[in-house]
Amino acid sequence: MKKIVNKESKKDALDSLIIALPKGKLLEPSIKLFSKIGIKADGDLKKTRRLIFDAPKSNVKFLIIRATDVPTYVEYGAADIGIVGKDVLMEQSKDVYEPVDLKYGYCQIVIAKPEKEKLSEGKEGLSRQRIATKYPNITERYFSQKGAQAEIIKLYGSIEIAPLTGLSDRIVDLISTGRTLKENGLVVVERVAESTARLIVNRASMKIKYKRIKEIIEAVKKVTAK
Repeated sequence: MKKIVNKESKKDALDSLIIALPKGKLLEPSIKLFSKIGIKADGDLKKTRRLIFDAPKSNVKFLIIRATDVPTYVEYGAADIGIVGKDVLMEQSKDVYEPVDLKYGYCQIVIAKPEKEKLSEGKEGLSRQRIATKYPNITERYFSQKGAQAEIIKLYGSIEIAPLTGLSDRIVDLISTGRTLKENGLVVVERVAESTARLIVNRASMKIKYKRIKEIIEAVKKVTAK
């Protein structure tokens, strides 16, 4: 017996999208971004513990997850599109398409040290030091490019306390205003990289759902260009 294919259902599947948004500071501007291009979820994404929201008029489902998990969801196809900081992408090196710099969520990845501690600069100053960071891969690449060797200590919590307790000589951390560094007696030594929010896309989704995703990419580009 010949199998009957529901063409309308097939079309809906190709038009449907799952978009992963990051919890934290990037969530609100990301919600506003999609709202500006006509994709609005049912319910308030900021004032609930729910993690999945529907935007039925746009045939879109939003996932609200940790920023560090967004690239993984997109790479493996659990989400077609995601928004995440460039710092996370640099650290994880996931295989995703990165078509748009959204230009919000600006931060810097910096090397910082205790203000009162005098440490020599240059290759010799960087070598033989312990560096505490949440970004071991970015840190290792940066020091390697400098031709310097350092012991990198991976931390998950407040990095600023590490040099104050003798755990490390310096830190590599993400800052926006630098206020936390200043309050803990730390000063920036070098800027490693800059970070802003990025729109990312699953590579397979970009091929299979090209028309729909291309429309969203172009709409986002127009909004961010204003």
